Amino acid sequence: QVYLEESGGGLVQTGGSLRLSCAASGRPFNSYHMAWFRQAPGNQREFVAAIAWNGDYRNYADSVKGRFTIFRDNAKNTLYLQMNSLEPEDTAVYYCAGVYRTHALESDKSGYDYWGQGTQVTVSS
Repeated sequence: QVYLEESGGGLVQTGGSLRLSCAASGRPFNSYHMAWFRQAPGNQREFVAAIAWNGDYRNYADSVKGRFTIFRDNAKNTLYLQMNSLEPEDTAVYYCAGVYRTHALESDKSGYDYWGQGTQVTVSS
């Protein structure tokens, strides 16, 4: 079992930046592939980015490529999402998620077993 807690959300203007963090506790953080998802009101939860347990592989949704960067610090048991050039369409609750590293690195939310409670990101126009 790994426990996840997001932080770093807030209100930002269009074109601004935010860095989200996801602190992990419980089992060793480097045992898990990790990902960020987001959910806007009335929408399905959608994939944003994923990173392998050792950071060697990353995957991004087309909508965030070139603007967002996922990275992790296994020594600090923390996952990050650096978000630049934010747009109103990025407004959502952002969730971090994890799956044990013996599983595939997925972009589908059904591939993840552990979830945080979410942090709100609001981008004003």
